[in-house]
Amino acid sequence: MTRLTGRIAALTAAAFLLTACGGGNERRDVSDADRDYAATLMEQLIDAQPGEVIEIPAGVFVFDRSLSLTVDGVTIRGAGMDETVLSFSGQTSGAEGLLVTASDFTIEDLAIEDTRGDALKVNEGDNIVIRRVRTEWTNGPDTENGAYGIYPVQTTNVLIDGAVAIGASDAGIYVGQSRNVIIRNSRAEFNVAGIEVENTVGADVYDNVATNNTGGILVFNMPNLPQPGYQTRVYNNRVFGNNTGNFGHPGTPVASVPAGSGVVINSNDQVEIFDNEISDHRTANIIISSVHSTGFSDLGTQENFDPYPEAIYIHGNTFGEGGGNPDHLELQALRIAMFGITGNIPDVLWDGYVDPAKMEDGALPADLRICIDNGDAQMLNVDFPNGNDNPHIVEDTACTLDRLPAISLPG
Repeated sequence: MTRLTGRIAALTAAAFLLTACGGGNERRDVSDADRDYAATLMEQLIDAQPGEVIEIPAGVFVFDRSLSLTVDGVTIRGAGMDETVLSFSGQTSGAEGLLVTASDFTIEDLAIEDTRGDALKVNEGDNIVIRRVRTEWTNGPDTENGAYGIYPVQTTNVLIDGAVAIGASDAGIYVGQSRNVIIRNSRAEFNVAGIEVENTVGADVYDNVATNNTGGILVFNMPNLPQPGYQTRVYNNRVFGNNTGNFGHPGTPVASVPAGSGVVINSNDQVEIFDNEISDHRTANIIISSVHSTGFSDLGTQENFDPYPEAIYIHGNTFGEGGGNPDHLELQALRIAMFGITGNIPDVLWDGYVDPAKMEDGALPADLRICIDNGDAQMLNVDFPNGNDNPHIVEDTACTLDRLPAISLPG
């Protein structure tokens, strides 16, 4: 498909470049109709009214500045994620591809490529639908890629359905500091974190594929954010081969994720992982950790922040190969010492942090435990709090917890 470039004058300060894609392989000049469409598109984004549907035709349209939408009740609809492409390969201004600060917003059937910063950010909105949207950095994994592909933050009632996210230097599909979220039928590949739910209350992550990321699916809590997260279900996903070297920006939390991590839980509570296919991860198929083992526990204090992962229920998953070549030298040495040169770390790797204030007779209460009801799957406690002095297989993980409720979205 040939890209044809034309210069469009600014509407207020929002100047941009437009490239239209015509049929066949012959280059043609940008027509007056293309120029008129570009002006119309910008007018629609700037002057949109509640209830309006903005239709973007098939083609590749290249912008040099961020786009934004601030009006509630708008739908942006393309002709398909491989047909309508908003490209920011020439972006010189703005931090996002598209920034939305509105509620009752739907975006569907288009792609956003090669943004300088985040591809699609939705901030402080309710009732958000992101359907069949692709975000991608076409040069492959690179630290200079934008941080987030699909990025709703401080939102409520969010549906991400049928999305594709490729090449983000932080997370491909990320929902943070939000409530009532569903991420389903989507694919995340060649990101640092494929799919990440952070500081979010109530999320269902299911029927997705996460592969070729550094870490497949992450359920995180981080300190110094407006709310702690809990109650996330991760189920019916295919999480495999997430062994891409970590290309996150040094100093960011995601840069601490070891290559070869399938599902990672960090400082989050009430997490249920079930009926997934998880395999081919060099470090471990599932990792459970505290913020204390990530190097970010000194970010500050927060009265309601609990750094200890509790009430974790792992059951009914199918595990394949994992743990045969951990990313960190300390884990590699531990693997060889405990399991031999050809041995593997068990399917579940735990850093060993527990809250001493909650212990009763040397153990956590039954409703706060890590429970593994998953055939012969075992959990290795690496005893990180004590400098790895006593790494051991945890013998008493065979328990059950109450099942978490399903997420329901209005409408």
